[in-house]
Amino acid sequence: MNLWEAFAAFILGLVEGLTEFAPVSSTGHMIIVDDAWFQTKDLFTPQAANTFKVVIQLGSILAVVVLMRDRFMNLFGLKKLPGQDKGGPRLNLLQVIVGLIPFGVLGVLFEDYIDEYLFSTRTVVIGLVLGAVLMLIAEWRRPVVPKTDTVDRLTYKQALGMGLFQCLAMWPGFSRSGSTISGGVLLGLSHRAAADFTFIMAVPIMAGASFLKLLKSWDSIPPVAIPFFAVGFVSAFLFGLISIRFFLKLINRIKLVPFAIYRLVLAAVIYIVLL
Repeated sequence: MNLWEAFAAFILGLVEGLTEFAPVSSTGHMIIVDDAWFQTKDLFTPQAANTFKVVIQLGSILAVVVLMRDRFMNLFGLKKLPGQDKGGPRLNLLQVIVGLIPFGVLGVLFEDYIDEYLFSTRTVVIGLVLGAVLMLIAEWRRPVVPKTDTVDRLTYKQALGMGLFQCLAMWPGFSRSGSTISGGVLLGLSHRAAADFTFIMAVPIMAGASFLKLLKSWDSIPPVAIPFFAVGFVSAFLFGLISIRFFLKLINRIKLVPFAIYRLVLAAVIYIVLL
């Protein structure tokens, strides 16, 4: 791996880590940055480049597990969180599984189609715009007072609904957190509760997608690309640690509108400059 390849992997990992948990689409940003500057499909192969964009999400996932380890231990009954000693409500593992089912089923059915037809700057621009519209609708239609102020009060119906909204993120540019948080807000969750459940669901989904992608594409990844993947993974992990802390403090304060405006502006700039 030469210096340029190391720099490309680091920057793409930085983009992934900083944008994975903000509702702006990390995959969309990686595709845009890669298409505009790095062209990793020419460094290795198109399939290896697409695999890299999926697999380095494991770095961001590791950041979630590190920062939310108490919550995950609580899900498996290994630790109690404050307030649960008195028999208060608690998010359980079955609710998470209910939320995962729609994305898991559709992901298996449409993975090859998404890889072949949707990993392009043009489709990302479409996803950015449609995702922004969904976020604006969510802010316009959300209840004045959320029915569910904490993820521990989530219902099974809300879990399934958020899982269905999450399926929109299969379109690059739509954003997993953007679509799922918007869905949660429309279903009566507070922004923070919706963000917490979004991050919890992201761990098994992104880990599963990354391992499946790696398994299916292993033969198409040249050995010289392994250090490239490693640099991207470490970069995504380090910047993911920063972005998660920042986003969770920010989301209840500024809501979704500023992110929607950013997406629309970005889509316009990309269309003018690149398309």
